[in-house]
Amino acid sequence: MVKVLKSGFYSTIQDFGRNGFQHYGVPYSGAMDRYAASLVNGLLGNIKTAAVIEMTMTGATLLFNCDTFICISGANFNPRLNDLPILNYKVIKVCKNDVLSFGKLELGFRCYLGVSGGFETETIMGSKSMYRGITSKYVIKKHDELSIFKSSVVRGELHAKLRINKSYLETFIIEVFKGPEFDLLTNTQQEKLLTNSFTISMKNNRMAYQIEEFLENNLEAIITSAVLPGTVQLTPSGKLIVLMRDCQTTGGYPRVLQLKESSINILAQKYTNNKINFKLLSMSL
Repeated sequence: MVKVLKSGFYSTIQDFGRNGFQHYGVPYSGAMDRYAASLVNGLLGNIKTAAVIEMTMTGATLLFNCDTFICISGANFNPRLNDLPILNYKVIKVCKNDVLSFGKLELGFRCYLGVSGGFETETIMGSKSMYRGITSKYVIKKHDELSIFKSSVVRGELHAKLRINKSYLETFIIEVFKGPEFDLLTNTQQEKLLTNSFTISMKNNRMAYQIEEFLENNLEAIITSAVLPGTVQLTPSGKLIVLMRDCQTTGGYPRVLQLKESSINILAQKYTNNKINFKLLSMSL
């Protein structure tokens, strides 16, 4: 059991989300940065989709009421165990009454905490991912107590850590495919979309990231059609909206681009005023 002493800015339980329920209007949800989430589970010997804590911008403070192993990945929040610095991407033993806390954000925007066996919270529609209106809680709150699955993995003392390429946390290149309505744009619009730098608006969350700059839009609205995480919509006002893991399942705005899966992970680690550039890949949807 893990007790939440402080919840941080926006902390949730996430796995790889809900598949097969989109025709009911149920979002996929799941970890915004799937790469980081899968890293902690791989290092811990968990299944890839085991539930983790996703922390946004600031970290939680957690009291462990049991012995277990933990691993942290994604953004660098300067984690500390019993007020002593620890590292990301390293499996660390924690004991009963140990306290995990986080300091200043240095790199990235979302941090992931995994525990040996994964977090044992409610499963709705095949997923533990928190979402308002589907799960009983949509964020982790102070005084919450989070259960942990008992792990069958036997470990001794560990001193190794994984060396990873952290460039995905720093890159501003967002690789994309053509969206279904991309070819309806004029050559000038296409060129601006693929050569200009864009700024992430303060309106960014698990549902969507809005872009500050406008792209002139003379396209007509489309018949409500399927969208998914990574779809880039162009609104009548010229606003670009990049849909993220908690996005709706249909929309009526032209779908001009579609992010590559790894690009969703990259964008999930960006925040207000960060710059990005779209890079078109040769394969179209």
